[in-house]
Amino acid sequence: MGNRTVVILGGGVGGLVAANELRRLLPDKHRVVLVEKNAQHAFAPSFLWLMVGDRTAEQVTRPVSHLLRCGVEFVHAEVKHIDLHKRRVEVDSQSLVYDYLIVALGAQMDFQAVPGLMDEAHTFYTLTAAARLHSALQTFTGGTIAIVIAGTPYKCPGAPHKGAMLIEHLLRKKGVRGQASVHLFTPEPQPMPVAGPALGDAVKQMLNSRGIGFHTQHKLTSVDITNRRLLFEDRGAINYDLLITIPLHKGPALVREAGIANESGWIPVDRYSLTTTYENVYAIGDVTTVPIPGRWKPGVPLMLPKAGVFAHAQALTVARRIVAEISGTRSALSFCGDGYCMLEAGKDMAGFAYGDFYAEPSPQIRLRQVGRIWHLGKVLFEQWWLAPFGPRRKLLETAIRAGAAIMRIPVSL
Repeated sequence: MGNRTVVILGGGVGGLVAANELRRLLPDKHRVVLVEKNAQHAFAPSFLWLMVGDRTAEQVTRPVSHLLRCGVEFVHAEVKHIDLHKRRVEVDSQSLVYDYLIVALGAQMDFQAVPGLMDEAHTFYTLTAAARLHSALQTFTGGTIAIVIAGTPYKCPGAPHKGAMLIEHLLRKKGVRGQASVHLFTPEPQPMPVAGPALGDAVKQMLNSRGIGFHTQHKLTSVDITNRRLLFEDRGAINYDLLITIPLHKGPALVREAGIANESGWIPVDRYSLTTTYENVYAIGDVTTVPIPGRWKPGVPLMLPKAGVFAHAQALTVARRIVAEISGTRSALSFCGDGYCMLEAGKDMAGFAYGDFYAEPSPQIRLRQVGRIWHLGKVLFEQWWLAPFGPRRKLLETAIRAGAAIMRIPVSL
């Protein structure tokens, strides 16, 4: 058996997990190479806490190299071209030839897709933007806060609702809630349609109990910056004082240029193995498109949400399948479609939604009662994720596994 090279493109959740699991399981003679353009890794689930001042940027970032197992080759460079026929990737000033390729390049945000949005909107979907939004919220003394989902799909389906509740709680702490209103607008028919009507109703109740206006089937068409108005298709105009958006997401241009993406710009994969139509090429995480049972609306199938929990589990599946193949065995390991989400609600409280997204005839998702235990669980996971490999990380992992077993919830680490 000759030496093999596995190249992973992207150092987000999926890329890091895949690289570390491959290095843990493969003999040292095989190369594991991670390519990432950013030297610093930012833990996206903590951006909402950064937005409301519960974290600083330094607390939720680490050098990518500190989060990798010894023996993973970290190439700090931008991917320029993927040649799937020659099994080669061009990165800045060098070429990388691979035996196996894992594409984990995530999704890009397109603020220019909606006229007027680029110059006006805040967001909590990037580290820099979340810090900037924190400053805006600190000086906000009253008026209308509009949180607008500009289009689907978008990363972390629960993030807009969590963001609205955390902002509402911050306004209460600042003592300006009486002078402010918070509204969430979405083109969707309910919160997180992929999770079904029961969870959607539960989330609506959480929003309503906090006095947050929730407006479905509002498709944003443009932003009137001069008059601070949002224009919606067939819905007229809404005035705002502070605009926060979940921008339109799109697949990276690289994967479209490589010929591996579909007409929507995402990479289709087998939903169990995460294989693409190219031999020994896998794709995981937000860059993929995975149809699941059920319909979002008539004629429109549901797609697996773009969320870190799925990227994490997919990375483990792909890494273990590649290891099995390199070792000369066949792996029956499959990505099963299980997922979960902590729904932050303010006051150090959170709900917990989890279930089987591959269930027939539609995803079966349950919501645990809001409580402090779920918030603590998210804090523990954050600390585990950002810890370097060593005793402290192992201790946090043990605590998370024990807690998950007690609460009878599925957690992959």
